[in-house]
Amino acid sequence: MRVQQISRFWHRRLCEASMLYAVIIVALWAWRHFGGVDQYNLVLGMPLIAVILAGITGIVAAVLHIWPPQQRLGQASLMVYLCAVATTGALIIGTGGLSSPFIAAWLLVAVFAMFFGWVGLALVLLLVNAYLSWGVLSGYITSMMIPSAMLTGELPILVGCLLWGPDDRAAEARTTSYRELAATLSRVAGKSDIVLNAIGDGVMALDADGMIELINPAAQRLVGWGDEDALGLSYQSVLKLIDAKNDPITNDTDPIAAVLADNQPLTTDRLRLVTSSGKTPIISLVISPVSSEPGSGVIVVFRDVTKEKAEERQKAEFISTASHEMRTPVASIEGYLGLTLNPATATIDQRARDFITKAHRSAEHLGRLFQDLLDVSKADDGRLQSNPEAIDLIPFVSDIVEGLRHKAEDKQLQLIFKPRPSTPDGEHSATFTSRTLSPAFYVYVDPDQLREVLDNLVENAIKYTPSGRVTVDVTGGSGRVTIAIADTGIGIPVEDQSHLFQKFYRVDNSDTREIGGTGLGLYLSRRLTEVMGGRLWVESAYRQGSTFFLELPRLSEHDAQTALAAKAKAVAQAAKATPPRPVPAFATTALQSQGFLPQPRSATRTQRPAQKNSRTATPPTAKNVQSTTVTGAQAAPSTPSSATPPSAPSTSPTAHIIATSQPRRSPTRVRDVLTTPRSAAPPRAVR
Repeated sequence: MRVQQISRFWHRRLCEASMLYAVIIVALWAWRHFGGVDQYNLVLGMPLIAVILAGITGIVAAVLHIWPPQQRLGQASLMVYLCAVATTGALIIGTGGLSSPFIAAWLLVAVFAMFFGWVGLALVLLLVNAYLSWGVLSGYITSMMIPSAMLTGELPILVGCLLWGPDDRAAEARTTSYRELAATLSRVAGKSDIVLNAIGDGVMALDADGMIELINPAAQRLVGWGDEDALGLSYQSVLKLIDAKNDPITNDTDPIAAVLADNQPLTTDRLRLVTSSGKTPIISLVISPVSSEPGSGVIVVFRDVTKEKAEERQKAEFISTASHEMRTPVASIEGYLGLTLNPATATIDQRARDFITKAHRSAEHLGRLFQDLLDVSKADDGRLQSNPEAIDLIPFVSDIVEGLRHKAEDKQLQLIFKPRPSTPDGEHSATFTSRTLSPAFYVYVDPDQLREVLDNLVENAIKYTPSGRVTVDVTGGSGRVTIAIADTGIGIPVEDQSHLFQKFYRVDNSDTREIGGTGLGLYLSRRLTEVMGGRLWVESAYRQGSTFFLELPRLSEHDAQTALAAKAKAVAQAAKATPPRPVPAFATTALQSQGFLPQPRSATRTQRPAQKNSRTATPPTAKNVQSTTVTGAQAAPSTPSSATPPSAPSTSPTAHIIATSQPRRSPTRVRDVLTTPRSAAPPRAVR
């Protein structure tokens, strides 16, 4: 049997009662012997052994009250109780037995035997029955006195069993545990209040109905509401949010309502707060559910980021302006270096060609950096133009994969597109893939933005995979489509994965130090994905490979066919109504001044009739300038379906100068150089 454990509270009360009991007994004995009382009575004539036991009881109770044990508190309390029982027994035996006036003290003490569990009950019953047996055997208790003796000795113990039975003791233990837990929580809450009052971010605790249960001083200062006024109100009355256009948010766009509904954390910094004084600062909101169980409430943490946003805006404007101003000269440098590398326009030795090739690559890298900076600046300011249309993902992603296959082959990597498997010989053929049935996954996004994201993800997979394979897969459900790009490359350490989509962040270790990059690709991909209403994340194991997942909303078959038909109709109408665009005259003049085109006819020939003289204004064609090919991917900037379609791409030098002089637009980037010899002018040597 185990001793019933009691709380520290009841241990102290027991010690205090035992000390008081012992003091009373010792005081009565002292009054009898030292107070000048000559008349003897049963109360004052208590035996010395009882007084000694009372003194021991008082000392033990005092010691355990001052220094309570950290463990075995129940055993210590039982020791004090048994001392009190022994003292009471000695008093009863020494002051008349069953006729002793201290029987009342016994009735009070015996009731608490069950308070200490079965051990306390057994010990007290053992003492009582031992005394009764001794009294009967010695003749001290006659047969007529046995019933009254048993009632006096054991009845209060039975009453105690009813009062302190197992159920009541368990309930008392639970109550005590609850009280101790409440005290502990109170202490923890006191510490939490100190922390909440010290932090500078506003904190609100909301219940499942959106009622404010807690608001710290920082939140009170931000919203302009006091603690007494805000508690118990709906958060919508205190935390009034508006969007960037100063329009109140609706239930569909309310981030707090969304977290209360789906119990998923959410972060945003695109909303404004209307304070009680009418100010509208930009705030950063972090909304987290209290627990994983729905209906447990949320914690809202917010702060004023108006100054930070203003600084970011100034920084973005500077980057945008600097990148825009430097993009044109960099494009010119890139173009002239490309012309220098063209054997038809310049003759150089191999050593100079190596130097110029490195310079050309650096110029290309610088051009990509400026373009990425411009795209990031537009994404941060919300200036990215989006022209969504219905896209069938399987052929769209397949075209991107095929366009990057040569990069994988250069590194001897396998580039696998799961929805369109390879032929048995390892080659992709239209005949074989046409026999493969693939599900139709339609999305409604901007094709240029989607191509930019997929190009970046697949190129990164190829770049960071020394050997093995890169696998691209497209899967989907009823409402979402997921594109997975998996590789067997170097992987990403766990500590870097949370920072991977930050601006200018690159994993810095021995595996990536030799691989170039700007640190903007994944950041821009995440922002473009958010613009498209999707989600981008990564799962990776270091030195085992990485898998990037791009999830987009799926478009239904009916809506997709409707959108495709509308687009085809708009393109057909625009093609009929728009004539081809002429080549600008300034481009011809620029080429003539550089010696790439013949000079205009002399003034003596300008006196011809008007119909013949009109030829001199005609842009150069294949008759006077040999067509040239363009290395790399050359594409005109994408336009909305309703806009004027571009004319057929020109292959003349004029077209090249126009392409390199026009501003770049993501994701289509012009990196073109002339590679075909011109027949109009002899090559010039470069010194």
